[in-house]
Amino acid sequence: MPVIQLEAQLSMEQLFKAVQQMPRNELEKFVAWVLALRAQYYAPRLSEAESELLLKINRGLPFDLQRRYDELTEKRRAETLTPEEYEELLRLTEQVEKLHVERLEYLCKLADLRQVSLPALMDELGIQPRAYV
Repeated sequence: MPVIQLEAQLSMEQLFKAVQQMPRNELEKFVAWVLALRAQYYAPRLSEAESELLLKINRGLPFDLQRRYDELTEKRRAETLTPEEYEELLRLTEQVEKLHVERLEYLCKLADLRQVSLPALMDELGIQPRAYV
């Protein structure tokens, strides 16, 4: 996608409407950038290492992976998975779990960098522990 420079004055509502039109993968990147920017307002002296870790922490799952994982999970709930789809779901689950582990590792690194406990950091960032049922 080509990038152009544009100066415009938009209301918050106009900006929100523009963001609503983004494809999911672009929205995930945008949200990560906004969260990193928000963190700068609350901690204006973020180091480069902290900024990089926050971007990695706030990066979502790749759009295609999330979409297919959700499709297969829904089919599993509906008990309509084929054996091939079940195998695919197992592979995707492994990928998703690996990405969640990486995110947790980034959180631990940031907690170490800030010299706080992991639960305290998660509370500070508004990150809720995942509940698995």
